[in-house]
Amino acid sequence: MRPDDWYLTEDLDDFLAGGGEFLRARPAPHTTALTTMERLRTRGSAEYGDGATLFGRLERAGKVDATFYRLPSRGLAPTSLTPEQADTLAARLVDLGHAVPYVTADEETATVFAEAWQRHTGVTSKLRVRLHLYRLGTLTPPEPFPEGRARVAGEEEHAQVVHWCHEFAAAVDEVLPASWTDTRFADKHFTFWETPDGTPVSIAGSTAKIGDMVRVDPVYTPPRPRGRGYAAAVTTEVTRAALATGAKEVVLFTDPGNPTSNALYQRLGYVRITDWALYDFSDAAPE
Repeated sequence: MRPDDWYLTEDLDDFLAGGGEFLRARPAPHTTALTTMERLRTRGSAEYGDGATLFGRLERAGKVDATFYRLPSRGLAPTSLTPEQADTLAARLVDLGHAVPYVTADEETATVFAEAWQRHTGVTSKLRVRLHLYRLGTLTPPEPFPEGRARVAGEEEHAQVVHWCHEFAAAVDEVLPASWTDTRFADKHFTFWETPDGTPVSIAGSTAKIGDMVRVDPVYTPPRPRGRGYAAAVTTEVTRAALATGAKEVVLFTDPGNPTSNALYQRLGYVRITDWALYDFSDAAPE
């Protein structure tokens, strides 16, 4: 395998012509790539900063084995890579003078790329984020359900949605862009769980169906009404809605440091399929 086996382009249509089918073939592990490609297709890359998005695919004899993308001013996001594939990708990017501030991928891939990047540049890495990725097995609704019902959030409740998304982001130490339309939540569909008197007490978001996949994100209950089963109820209803669209894969990410949410999703039938990691690279210049 050679570094120039990696085909690079800044044209989304060109990339998807060769890599789109590869991503759609395994929608669960490719969930972030699929949703990002859809956002780029519909909205462009201007919200990510100046410059072009770099795309790449590892293709030999007409077969795609891996892909990656790097948004302007963002890090590298590859699909699953072997150590050899990671090494040839790092070599290719270094040869072309591309800087990489961080890598985010399944934990094994992120680790082998971070090691390869250090070999080729001398730049060290530091783990910043680790997540669990879950995929729905068989949905198992909670028994009993809390009193109340699920209700799709209307336009008149946009302020409530924005407020709770900001509370969720603060709870997980995520810094959101100043503009709502630039956040990762802006394209989501939101559902409330409300009590019998019509008071919203929990919220869950989800992506549109892309490549037969829907991702549930975020799920949030404010501190006061927690512990009453509202998050389980709203997650169940959002999951049912995803399945009703014909989605074959329903996935979600969790914080490994939150045993409550991890146990909740497992009770609902979600199965952990991999860990996700983000490694930051130091500011050392490439050798």
